Amino acid sequence: MSQRVSLTQYLVEQQREHGRINAQLRLLIEVVARACKRIAIQVNKGALGDILGTAGSENVQGEVQKKLDVIANEVLIEANEWGGHLAAMASEEMDTIHLVPNRYPQGEYLLLFDPLDGSSNIDVNVSIGTIFSVLRKPDQHHGVAEKDFLQPGSAQAAAGYCVYGPQTTLVLTVGDGVAMFTLDREQGAWVLTADQVRIPEETKEFAINMSNMRHWAPPVRRYIDECLAGKEGPRGKDFNMRWVASMVADVHRILSRGGVFLYPWDRREPDKPGKLRLMYEANPMAFLVEQAGGAATNGRERILALAPTKLHERVSVVLGSRKEVERVTGYHLETEPAAAVKPAA
Repeated sequence: MSQRVSLTQYLVEQQREHGRINAQLRLLIEVVARACKRIAIQVNKGALGDILGTAGSENVQGEVQKKLDVIANEVLIEANEWGGHLAAMASEEMDTIHLVPNRYPQGEYLLLFDPLDGSSNIDVNVSIGTIFSVLRKPDQHHGVAEKDFLQPGSAQAAAGYCVYGPQTTLVLTVGDGVAMFTLDREQGAWVLTADQVRIPEETKEFAINMSNMRHWAPPVRRYIDECLAGKEGPRGKDFNMRWVASMVADVHRILSRGGVFLYPWDRREPDKPGKLRLMYEANPMAFLVEQAGGAATNGRERILALAPTKLHERVSVVLGSRKEVERVTGYHLETEPAAAVKPAA
């Protein structure tokens, strides 16, 4: 871009010229972006910062926490609780919501986040990231409860992620397309490097954990088998497979050049509708993907239309290039419902 546009300038234009956001939401996004810069610094230190390895604790899902999981969670809480733009926060790493302390002013928004996505990649120096989602606090009562967070993804006021890779990139939507900002490390500033990002409708790339193939439902197996058949198969073209084991990294690749990402229900835990978290991962990523012209479903329904029933609800995810998502969803809809996507537990 010939003229460097900062994150602040972009947000001010969204507020002043387009009326997409108000001052509180603008400040909230800027604070989240600053917190991501702090997390990026910790990530870059690696072993020098004593942030590798496990923390010796488990999160609410029973997953072993990495040291950086805990650090990133604390950074996001400390950065956001005093600014006056939030009423409460929820994190994948916490059992329940975190209320803004009474000593600070309360705002009109709710923040949800996965502080460190792709934790298994921390110790091997592969891209990881932070995912966040912003909701408006219901105004019918004082105080905040967990039920106030249980809004469909279509109600999100903003969503985004930061990927900590060779470059540190912040990807954001406020409902007016998708913008990407790259961290200028020398200046310490987020600079707009792509705007109105679009995902190609068709693709020759898919991302899925192939080691789980034997556990998949028939519609997923059918789709992947067709991709693997290549030019000689029903699709008539060769596909490449990519899998980073970091949703942020896989979705970033799809936003950058197209593709389809699948994390479906499988028979290993048949009573769970999926592995990814609806509120912290699926909803914000679905919002971004749809804003970039793609699609996102749980195999049967639009993810953003799902009504959450609990804070840490899980969901199957198929997202990316629209025509591929529609094909996978169509295969599911042809089958018996119970065999394709399990109801929320």
